[in-house]
Amino acid sequence: MLYPIELRARKHIMAHGSARYADRMAGPIEIEVKIAVTSAARVRAILRETKFSVVSPRVFEQNLVLDNARGSVRSSGLLLRVRTSGKRNARQAALCTFKGPATDTPTHHKQRVEREFTASNADECLAVFAGIGFHPAFRYEKYRTVFARRARRGEKGQQGLVTLDETPIGVFMELEGPALWIDRTAKELGFSRNDYITVSYARLWERWREEHALPPGNMVFSHRV
Repeated sequence: MLYPIELRARKHIMAHGSARYADRMAGPIEIEVKIAVTSAARVRAILRETKFSVVSPRVFEQNLVLDNARGSVRSSGLLLRVRTSGKRNARQAALCTFKGPATDTPTHHKQRVEREFTASNADECLAVFAGIGFHPAFRYEKYRTVFARRARRGEKGQQGLVTLDETPIGVFMELEGPALWIDRTAKELGFSRNDYITVSYARLWERWREEHALPPGNMVFSHRV
């Protein structure tokens, strides 16, 4: 069975010891930040230097954000998303995600409830959601690479994930894990809390459109890169 990119990464990490952090296994709480970076190549070099390795290679992702005709999901601060990864095919799997309202923690991290499950057929999954009134309201694309690192000798706490996202509006890192791990890792990679971004890609796209006087639309590549 084909697993979406995050599930493959998480299966790998769980199979190699304690690299997945305990809170993510015990409860459906996501803690993360984004960091805007100037170059995907530079980030890859920094991650190699700090002993991170690729656990899921670069892959194209399509994300469909679903809502009803009233826009109730977005207006409530929630997220309902269907994600596919890799080449399109007739029986492509999908990662279905629900996220609760996002809150900024006192330490400037984004925290929210997250529930996920895998659907073996993306088209059937979307048809089910459509049947109860939830249709694609926004589409965004990116190329994602997932990195992880084993805990080093003397390093306390569980480990998280670093993802490198190449999007139509720039390159971003996402650090997902315990708050202390995020801060420690960001500092090691050359960043601080001042660099943290806690808004969604949809909101970043809105800001980009406003800055560039672009009409409403989806955040998609003009061509595959």
